[in-house]
Parts: sequence; structure tokens; C-alpha cells
Amino acid sequence: MAENLKGCNVCCKSSWNQLQDLCRLAKLSCPALGVSKRNLYDFEVEYLCDYKKIREQEYYLVKWRGYPDSESTWEPRQNLKCVRILKQFHKDLERELLRRHHRSKPPRHLDPSLANYLVQKAKQRRALRRWEQELNAKRSHLGRITVENEVDLDGPPRAFVYINEYRVGEGITLNQVAVGCECQDCLWAPAGGCCPGASLHKFAYNDQGQVRLRAGLPIYECNSRCRCGYDCPNRVVQKGIRYDLCIFRTDDGRGWGVRTLEKIRKNSFVMEYVGEIITSEEAERRGQIYDRQGATYLFDLDYVEDVYTVDAAYYGNISHFVNHSCDPNLQVYNVFIDNLDERLPRIAFFATRTIRAGEELTFDYNMQGGGGKGLGAGAHSDMGHEDPSPRSFKMLFLTPSVPSGLLDLCLPLGGPLISNPGPRP
Repeated sequence: MAENLKGCNVCCKSSWNQLQDLCRLAKLSCPALGVSKRNLYDFEVEYLCDYKKIREQEYYLVKWRGYPDSESTWEPRQNLKCVRILKQFHKDLERELLRRHHRSKPPRHLDPSLANYLVQKAKQRRALRRWEQELNAKRSHLGRITVENEVDLDGPPRAFVYINEYRVGEGITLNQVAVGCECQDCLWAPAGGCCPGASLHKFAYNDQGQVRLRAGLPIYECNSRCRCGYDCPNRVVQKGIRYDLCIFRTDDGRGWGVRTLEKIRKNSFVMEYVGEIITSEEAERRGQIYDRQGATYLFDLDYVEDVYTVDAAYYGNISHFVNHSCDPNLQVYNVFIDNLDERLPRIAFFATRTIRAGEELTFDYNMQGGGGKGLGAGAHSDMGHEDPSPRSFKMLFLTPSVPSGLLDLCLPLGGPLISNPGPRP
């Protein structure tokens, strides 16, 4: 039987660091894990729990990674080589001293409540780092996500799953587009108007990928059936988030927010509003529950009729954390790519102006689009702004220039459209 197991690999449930800790606990060297007699007794600091100063010598109570709290020890500063952890400990200590006592110089001994706060802060920071790693592992877009909370001890939100595209709810079908354009250059030489022209709409972008349509007009991007490649200038939203963004805890009581870590040019695509697509009936049922919770992440897809809703409460992307503002820097557009059902547009946010690095991203839950008037929502609000409180926020757009149903009739007749593009030359 044993000979049949030759070459068999079994995944280990312990991490690399956990295996190293086990070796050190057992006082065993292991070349494969990088544990030798020379570094056998080198232990890793997980976080610092307390601080005291005796004469002129500084000491820290160290929680060692892989060991229980009961094994924590007081160590002189010269024994510690964890520069980053030391700096963060003193930064947290100074910030909390300023908040409590309006001074930043640490006392010779910390009172128990202050030491406990620093432990909770260290644990929170570790939890946020793990969440940040999970978010980046799940994202399919170029832009990285960082997480920061320098305001309170709140950790990652419970029961939130990061997704990159719509999660389709029960009873809803997304029909894939059956045709695509055969343009050689969709921007400068669009055959028959490319995908937007075939839908009797205008090309949405300039050569820099900035939207040039006024708010309220739909965007029709090239799709998986088109002959054009990934670099086609009519493929913007489908490429996903391209900016590094930070989920941060606001200091004015608005919960989590999102800020950009890079400069964003005016009219550039920033992110989609992603969540679970549900029927209006299901949205009404969930809305009653959200009303009692005092928050909602329901976004009505009412481009032609109010049939479906996007619920980003439990399934969503970074847009889940974007706050409301009466003076927003993001504008909503309806986008159609691989699904041309006008009742199920993709919701994309574009920059209304140049957004500086470090600036919070916001959109208006009462946003108007091209003459339509939307309703607000009470998910988050500016300080001092009295938000209305219906169950969902909406974006009403200009009436489509193509009557509902006509699009399906005219698509197969367009010269530049193909049902089976075949291999590319």
C-alpha cells in the first residue's frame, strides 16, 4: 500500500509560521523551515502589551507569537528588534494620552486601562490586516485595497463578502449578449458606430478613457463577442478599479468611508456599485428589516422600469463603504456590456472633478441624472445633513432613446455586428 503513495502530496493545515513556532517550542532545528541552532531561540513579537520605565531603562511586556498570554515577558528595549511594532506602539500610546490627558509624553508606568487599550488596539490592527489581505486576495481588479482605523476599536464588519461582479439572486437571469462589433478601431474608425452606434447611442469615452457623455445617458461598451481586444478604448468599466483605495474609519461618526490614495482625473471611471441583484418584491421585504437597523444598501435599477434592485449589504465591493455627500465627487452612470437588458444595467461611478490623493470618495444618494430626480437613503450621512430615510437610493436617468424591445429587433440587422466572431486575425 505504501508504494502506491509515492509522489502523493498532502496540504498542511498549519501555516509556515506555525510550523516554525512548533519547532522552537519543541527545541528542534529544521533546515527546511529555516530553523537552526543559531536562531532556535529567536522568537517573534506578536504585539506589545505594556510599558514601564525603571531608572532610565525602558521595558515592554511582550506577547510572543505562538505562545499564550501567560508566557508574555518583560523585555528591555535593547532586546527587541521589532522597529515597526515599537513605533506603532508609541504612536498609539501618544495618541491615546493626548485624548485622555492632553499630553503625549508617556508616564513611567501605564495604568491598567491604558495598557488594556493598547492590547485591544494591537489586536484590532492585526484583525484589520487580515481583513485587508482577504480583500486583496478576492479582488480581481488592478487597484489595491488598504484598511485603516485610527479613530476607535471597531474591527472588520461582520457578515460582509467581497465580490467583483453582480451576484444574481433567485429568479433572475442575466442573458449574455449574442452579437459584437467588428471594428478595427472602435474610437477612430467605428464600423456602423460600434456597439454604442448599433444601439443608437453615442461613443462614451475619449482616447484617455474619460467619459464624455452627460450624466443620464447610457454607456454601451464593447463586449466578449466583439473583435476588438482588451486595449479597446471602449472597454473601461469592465477593466475594473484601477486606483489604489483605502477603507478608513471616519472621525465624525459616519462609520467607514473610502478615500483614494492616488490622484483621479475628472471624468475617469472609479468603481462600480456591486451587490446582489434581487427583485423589487424581495427588496421591499429586506428594506423593512434594514429600516429597523437604520441603514440600507439597496440601489434601485430604474433605468426603464423599477423591477430589480442591487443589495450591497452583505455581498459587495469597496463601493459598499462609500458615504453620501451633498457635494459629491462621484457621478453615477448606467453601463451595458455583456448584458443588454435595460432593466439590469451596471452602475458605474465616474469622477465629477479632479480628486486629490487622500480625498474621500462620495456620491449623492439624492443624485439627479440628466433631468431625473432620485430619492435619498439613510445608509450614511454628512454630519449636520438631515438625510431622508426611504429604504433605497435611486438614480433616475434620461429616457432611453430606443424604445424598450426595439433594441432586440435592430441588433441582428446591423452590418458591424457579428454573432460568432471566430478567431482573431
